[in-house]
Amino acid sequence: MIAHLRGKLLAKHPNQAIVETAGVGYDVTISVPTFSDLPATGAEVALHIHTHVREDLIALYGFLRPSEKLLFEKLITVSGIGPKLAITILSGMAADEMVGAIRGNDVARLTRIPGIGKKTAERMVLELRDKLPQAGPSSAPAVPALGATEEDVLSALLNLGYQHAAAEKALAVVVKNGKGGSFDAMFRDALAALSK
Repeated sequence: MIAHLRGKLLAKHPNQAIVETAGVGYDVTISVPTFSDLPATGAEVALHIHTHVREDLIALYGFLRPSEKLLFEKLITVSGIGPKLAITILSGMAADEMVGAIRGNDVARLTRIPGIGKKTAERMVLELRDKLPQAGPSSAPAVPALGATEEDVLSALLNLGYQHAAAEKALAVVVKNGKGGSFDAMFRDALAALSK
């Protein structure tokens, strides 16, 4: 699975970005907030990717911020919300505002998002209210920017089937203990941290 893409931004539209990595152009579906924050065409960009696989389709959904990707992945767990509707939802309301509306049981505010009816909004509140972090800057831990090697280690751990949060935590322990360096060394140290 593709979990992260870094490369040259070939094209961008409000719902799509094409990122060239190692000579391959990846078509990535994005939200409007991600589009707004993208650099100019031709610049280097790094996107956190959710790979969605169906029988007839493999689709990539990209986000500049890990918090937006996490909210997207929570949204698609709600019955009746697929990836396309989740992108529409993320485009219709700021992520922290949406978290506040869901946690505060504000169905009326959620129904203002295009494509969200009362029943879907109620399901979002019911299914996600206790799964989302508190809104506000104090609750969201700062996610340190990962270097290319750290991103490769994280991707390898995810490909082995480790949960994203556990893999990030193990990687943070490795970096905090000053055990940086080569991919092999960091990967082994992260695996050791995960096995404890």
